[in-house]
Amino acid sequence: MRQLFIFAALSLVSVPVSAAQIADAAGRAVTIPDRVERVMAAGPSAAVVLYVLAPEKMVGWPSAPRPNEREYLLPAARDLPEFGRLTGRGDTANVEVVLQAKPDLIFDFGSVVPASLSLDARVQEQTGIPYLLVDGRLDRTGAAIRLLGAALGVSDRAEAISRYVEDTERLLDVRLKEVPVAARRRVYLARQPNGLETGLTGSINTEIIERAGGVNVAERGAGRGGIANVSIEQVLAWAPDTIVTWDPNFFAGGVNDPVWATLPAVREGRVFLSPRLPFGWIDAPPSINRVIGLRWIAGLLYPDKFPEDIRTTARDFIKLFYQADVTDAQLDRILAGAQPGGRGR
Repeated sequence: MRQLFIFAALSLVSVPVSAAQIADAAGRAVTIPDRVERVMAAGPSAAVVLYVLAPEKMVGWPSAPRPNEREYLLPAARDLPEFGRLTGRGDTANVEVVLQAKPDLIFDFGSVVPASLSLDARVQEQTGIPYLLVDGRLDRTGAAIRLLGAALGVSDRAEAISRYVEDTERLLDVRLKEVPVAARRRVYLARQPNGLETGLTGSINTEIIERAGGVNVAERGAGRGGIANVSIEQVLAWAPDTIVTWDPNFFAGGVNDPVWATLPAVREGRVFLSPRLPFGWIDAPPSINRVIGLRWIAGLLYPDKFPEDIRTTARDFIKLFYQADVTDAQLDRILAGAQPGGRGR
């Protein structure tokens, strides 16, 4: 029986020979089958992790890959059915769907909030299927991936992914020490076609911008929660010198508005479209797909400190994480608008 990471507090719990216990982010002792072959991801963030670690164990997707995403994914996984999501906004899966899929394990990966804590216990009680809640915060990623690797029986694969994540974090720590606070770039994340939805400081939606050395101008005092709607007057007052968006409509036309054109970021041509193939580099979803976003954003903000070629970095990342070899043409599509000179006046 393989060894899992078991909290000391669980050491006296009696466990069947064919199973082991693992403490999840909710502090629950979850009994995991010794052999896990069929796994259901509770939401999009968990689905990315599952695809990266063990695509052969996937029973389906919370939301099926779109046509422009499919070419970057393994055929056996990209053609799996859509079951809907158990967690988050737009949850559509139900107990019947879960039971029909016959997973050995369900897991979620993301923020540990009261709604998540109650959901995992409820689903496990209703289905009898182990449900594991894993902390998906960026600073916990390495440990979370190793824990999941042990639970899924793919520890070697998980170790390679975890090392890439931790190498990225160390690279940022070393190089960002040389960037004074006063010299940090002021960044605004523009969401939606009008660009007036953003992520507040410390939110899971913007944490990689902040981790990569950017100053998120949307301070949490501007609203509650992770996402907020703001006015153009507020954006003008913030005066960001860099704008990042994942909305192609805003990138294509929104910044041509005369009001937006007065912002330093637009005047200096520092408006960038975040790559989203096959998964987002900022969020969409906020999972381990964002690790490449750390290297990309750091290079945009401080090119003298992070001079690596993003094409090479992206190619290596996609090969390791998604097990896909990309062509130059595919890289062009992924990086459209994501590099200096891609957009500006």
